[in-house]
Amino acid sequence: MKSAVPEAAPPTAKRSLALSPLVLEQGRAVLLGDVADVRIEDGPAIIGRENAKRRVLVECNVRGRDLASFVQELEGRLARIQRPAGTWFVVTGQYDNLVRGAKRLALVVPVTLACIFLLLYMTFRSVRASLLVMLNVPVAASGGLVALAARGLPLSISAAVGMIALFGVATLNGVVLLAAIERRIEGGERLEEAITRGAEERLRPVLTTALVAALGFVPMAMASGTGAEVQRPLATVVIGGLVSATALTLLVLPGLARLALRPTGKEAQQVLDEQKLASVE
Repeated sequence: MKSAVPEAAPPTAKRSLALSPLVLEQGRAVLLGDVADVRIEDGPAIIGRENAKRRVLVECNVRGRDLASFVQELEGRLARIQRPAGTWFVVTGQYDNLVRGAKRLALVVPVTLACIFLLLYMTFRSVRASLLVMLNVPVAASGGLVALAARGLPLSISAAVGMIALFGVATLNGVVLLAAIERRIEGGERLEEAITRGAEERLRPVLTTALVAALGFVPMAMASGTGAEVQRPLATVVIGGLVSATALTLLVLPGLARLALRPTGKEAQQVLDEQKLASVE
């Protein structure tokens, strides 16, 4: 049996420890120096155990890079280390939260997109018009990713949550524009005229919605205090996505609306018949 004392302990402390009595079960006492080798050694200050096995905890904070790539690189380096039999490495902490969050988002994002498409179809009663508005979703997502890359921020769970919030605002602007165009078409205006006047009518509302939402996230995007690692990716995604989605809504969507809303087949023949009837009257 060995008993270690601090390296800075004087010889008298070592001798006193060796002379310490140990009481046995029968009530007899022996000196520690008689049953143990007392000497000065370096050793762990605390020996932790988990499930009756020794555990050594190593903690670190990840800065300047995303957690997922850090853990991937860490596990690769740990795999190359020669370990004694019966020892292993376990990476835990915030990485576990990242994995659980990614699994939840893998379910939440498709459900969110399906709900958005269902609501759009209930609004326009047209698959083409619904898909046209849904085009804002990938464009907004690409804008958010470009903004993250430009600022050197990782695609984290908070950034993914920002994507979900962004999808709602992006599709809202598309609905506002397309609804104005369809209302004018139902009022009897020609397709080209309805698209032009509808875009002019909804220019300021679309810009106002996007500008107000983007400006509201600017303080979060510039945050540097506690919680900035969560706020900055979320706000950056929303601002970048709003820029790209608004540009699509105002510049590209009117042109695509001409193709999506153009009557085909029976609808085209019905429009021609109505025009002929109007000209006769």
